[in-house]
Amino acid sequence: MKMEHMVRAIAGTFILASLALAHYVNPAWLWFTVFVGANLLQSAFTKWCLMEKILTKLGVQK
Repeated sequence: MKMEHMVRAIAGTFILASLALAHYVNPAWLWFTVFVGANLLQSAFTKWCLMEKILTKLGVQK
């Protein structure tokens, strides 16, 4: 899987997980959803993504 697809899959998983946690555990988990969304938005403008840096250090090829 290409890195771009991995980043999208991870972000989607984080968002769905945080929504489930907010529904079943505590609504404060919605702040995690906000964090993921804000990072996606800033990466669209800055072309810098922390998840890409992490995946690169883990050895995932672009």
